[in-house]
Amino acid sequence: MKQTLHALALLSLTAAPAWAQPAPAAVDPGMPSLEREMEAANAKPGPRTVPGREIPVPSTVSEAFRSQVAGPYRAPAWNAHPKDAAAWKDLIDRLAKATAAPIPALREKLGVTSESAIIGGVKVFIVQPKTLPERNRNRLLLHIHGGGYVYNPGEAGTLEAVLMAGLGGYKVISVDYRMPPDAPYPAAMDDAAAVWKAMLAMQKPENMAVFGTSTGGGMTLALMLRAKAEGLPLPAAMGLGTPWADMTETGDTYRTNEWLDNVLVSYSGYLTPAAKLYAAGRDLKDTQLSPIYGDFTGLPPALLVSGTRDLFLSNTVRTHRKLRDAGIEADLHVFEGMSHAQYLFATDSPETKQVFGEMAHFFDAHLAH
Repeated sequence: MKQTLHALALLSLTAAPAWAQPAPAAVDPGMPSLEREMEAANAKPGPRTVPGREIPVPSTVSEAFRSQVAGPYRAPAWNAHPKDAAAWKDLIDRLAKATAAPIPALREKLGVTSESAIIGGVKVFIVQPKTLPERNRNRLLLHIHGGGYVYNPGEAGTLEAVLMAGLGGYKVISVDYRMPPDAPYPAAMDDAAAVWKAMLAMQKPENMAVFGTSTGGGMTLALMLRAKAEGLPLPAAMGLGTPWADMTETGDTYRTNEWLDNVLVSYSGYLTPAAKLYAAGRDLKDTQLSPIYGDFTGLPPALLVSGTRDLFLSNTVRTHRKLRDAGIEADLHVFEGMSHAQYLFATDSPETKQVFGEMAHFFDAHLAH
């Protein structure tokens, strides 16, 4: 009987009318010559040569997120080249005001409160839902904001904390760490470490997690390495959003996603001068600057987030593999069409809700009550 059905199925396929057959794909008349050109250019082992391309906006992202994917480069943030400290400060202030402006409305929409405080001698913002879920009443998160070690001082640095509090239902302490040009390394790490030490007196480490995006992800890793070296308790989990884990411009997607990522765009934009400004002459392979070169043994479980267009996709992938190689539980989520940290900019999109939903669920699975 099965053989008969199989034969009938084959017959129905072969006997289908001509109009039911798929039309042959149109052949690009220029393709044969392009094939020969690329074949010749890549005939020997070495760097890959690719033709100039126009990359369409993928139809596979949500309608709410598509405008982010299709958007122009985020100038002047990505290609800033301030000539001196005064110019840096002016740029940082202008961008911070623009970033902070919509945050109060977002807090109201998500039912979140924010208050400034001093913890461990460091400025912080305490961000939490107006109604804290019962399961999270004894849980506490440390947030380290992104911005290339120079952007997002003050309230501008709380955007991710607001999203985690509102979408994830957690109480968050967001550290307003010192930054260049006035305070290069190690000021930012000293501030993050001081807040973590103070939080250890506020809550049990098994009830806490540390998270951040971009610079915040890199600093989260660096903080774990520092805490381990100093014999401090580590949190129960960490969230690493597209972490700047390597300042040395090492990794495949620093090239493959250059000019495709519409947030960072190119490492030769503001990232190179920002890294040098923060490092202040220190070796960029120092594990407190580029934690990818550190020993990940004993670090907490981690959730990592990136996107297919992210300039830091390789940073994220390499960090994920190194954590796994060290025997650390690590989940990697790569989102379609997403450039660097773009889930922070489309707050109503399904992608953003998924990122913070996944991270909240991961923390819920690893934090004690």
